Amino acid sequence: MVGRMFRMETGVDKERLAALRARLSETNTAASPELRALRGTVDDQEVPLAVWVLDASGALAGGLAAHTWGRWLHVDHLWVDDHHRGTGLGARLLAEAERIAHEERACVNSRVETWDFQAPGFYRSHGYEVVSVIPDYPEGVKEFTLTKRLLPPA
Repeated sequence: MVGRMFRMETGVDKERLAALRARLSETNTAASPELRALRGTVDDQEVPLAVWVLDASGALAGGLAAHTWGRWLHVDHLWVDDHHRGTGLGARLLAEAERIAHEERACVNSRVETWDFQAPGFYRSHGYEVVSVIPDYPEGVKEFTLTKRLLPPA
């Protein structure tokens, strides 16, 4: 009987998506005292963060795109041109993003997702710990989620 009272549809609908996100946010906020305390604060704003390195000719040698939210740095993308790999450029990009997040945005943690053929070893060598591994995401590939506690500079 209940199935006859509802109609299921598919397709992208921006208004419904906005309503879905708002209602989920309301539900989550009501269920979590931590989210209630976060809502409406500066830490509840998702703020982009980007760091770029240009070579002598002005071409992109590497970059990091991230965002901060909830006192976390979320590294979305980190890339270094083949010609500059192994020079420490990736480490410098990551360190600068962590510095900005910690010193300027009061972030206390960082997180990143990376595939097994990308850089889990790189992140582990910079203090990140594996907190989850998802096999076959996509099929034949492992996705790692790693986190790090951001500490004040020594």
